Amino acid sequence: MNSLQRHLQVWLALSLILLMGLFWLLENQSIKSITEGFLITRLEHDGDNLLLALSPDQANQINIDRINPIYKQPASGHYYAMRFTNGKQLTSPSLEQHTLPIPTLKLGETKLEHLDGPFGQHILLWSKGFQKSDLTFTIAVAEDLTILKSQRQEFIGSFTLLALAGLITLLAVQSFVIRRSLKKLDPVKEEIKRLEHGEINKLSEEVPSEIQPIIQEFNHILRLLSQRLERSRNALGNLAHALKGPLSILTQYCDVSKNGMNSHQVMQANVQITRVQQLMERELKRARIAGKEMSTQRFKPQQNLPDLLDVLNQLHSSKSINIQYLIDDDVPAFGDREDIYELLGNLLDNACKWAKSLVICQISGHNSINILIEDDGAGLTPQDLKQLSQRGVRLDETVEGHGLGLSIAKDIAKLYGGQLYFSRSEKLGGLKVKILLPLT
Repeated sequence: MNSLQRHLQVWLALSLILLMGLFWLLENQSIKSITEGFLITRLEHDGDNLLLALSPDQANQINIDRINPIYKQPASGHYYAMRFTNGKQLTSPSLEQHTLPIPTLKLGETKLEHLDGPFGQHILLWSKGFQKSDLTFTIAVAEDLTILKSQRQEFIGSFTLLALAGLITLLAVQSFVIRRSLKKLDPVKEEIKRLEHGEINKLSEEVPSEIQPIIQEFNHILRLLSQRLERSRNALGNLAHALKGPLSILTQYCDVSKNGMNSHQVMQANVQITRVQQLMERELKRARIAGKEMSTQRFKPQQNLPDLLDVLNQLHSSKSINIQYLIDDDVPAFGDREDIYELLGNLLDNACKWAKSLVICQISGHNSINILIEDDGAGLTPQDLKQLSQRGVRLDETVEGHGLGLSIAKDIAKLYGGQLYFSRSEKLGGLKVKILLPLT
C-alpha cells in the first residue's frame, strides 16, 4: 500500500469499525443487564410479599388479597409457585393448569433461570429457599420476557441503525480530514517541480512539523550538492589555470622547433611535462583521498581520521613520514564526511609533501571544531604567509607547490562558513594551518 492517504483511511476505518463494534456489544450487554436487573429486583420483592401472605396456621394457604392482582389473571405472564418439603405445592391462579419447575433449595439459597414457560412464553424464573415457623419451602416467581425481549430488540435495532449512520458519517469526515491534511503537501510538490526547472534553489521549510525534518534534510543535501558543484568548478579552474602555462610553453617550443629542438629546449620541455604530470598526480591523489564514501554522512573523527591517515601513509610511503594525531573525546561528528575527507586530505597531503619526518594533526572543540595541522618542513616566509592570509587571493597563484591543495582546503572551509589561518609552527618549525569550523 504505497498511498499514505489510503493507508490512513484503511487503518482509521478499521479502528472506527472495531470501536463501534465494541461499543455496540457493550450497549447490548448493558441493556440486557439493566432490564434483567430491574426484573430480578421486582421478582425478589414479589417473593417477599408471598412470604408475608403465607399463613402456616391455615394449612399453608396464601392470603390472595395480599398479592398483586396480576397473579390472578390467567396467562398474565406473572406466575408464582411454592413447594413445601412435604411435597405440597401452591401455584398462582395465572398458571391455570400449568406448573413451574421449582428447584429444591436450602434456606437462603437462590437460583435464577431462563426457561420456556407456560403458554409458549419465555420466562425469567427466580427461586429462593425460605423457612417460616416450622415450615421449610421454596418460592419461585416468574415473569414473561417476550414483550421485554421484543422491545429490547427494537431498541437494539434502532441503535444499530444509528451506529451505522454515525460510522458512515465518521468515515466520511475522516476521509475529508485526511484529504484536507494531505493537501498541505501540494505546495511541496509544486516547489519540487520548480526546483527541477531551476526556478528556486531550495524548498521552503514552512511546512507541517511532521515533514519538516525531511524538508530540512533535503535542503541540506541540496546545499551539499551545490557546494560540491562549486568546489568541482573551482578545482577545474585551478587545474586549467595551472596547466595553461606549461602547455603554452610546450606549444611555443613545438612552433619554433620545426627542424628539431636543441638540448636546452628539450630540457625545458621536460620540465613542463614533469610539472603537468605532478599536477595530474595531485588530482589523482585528491580523488583517492576523497574515497568512495556515501554523501550526507557525518565525519566521525575518532573513526574516519585513522582511515585517512592510512591512505596518506601509502601515498607517501617512500618518505617514511610519521603522522601523529590527537582527538579530544568530546568532539562530535561534524560536516559531510566526503567534504572533511577532502579538506583534511589536502592539508595533510601538503604537510606530508613538505615535512621532513613528522606531521601532527589535532582536533578539538564541541561548540565549534578546531583543527590544527603542523609539519617539520621548511615552512613559508613571512611574506608568503601574509599572502596566504589575504582574502580573495587564489592560493595557486601564490606559492609553488603549496597552491592547489591549500586552495581546495580554503574553498571547502569557506563553503562551511569556517576560516583558515596560516603561520609558522613554534613546535616543529614548518607550516602550521589552523581551521575553525562552526558546527552545522
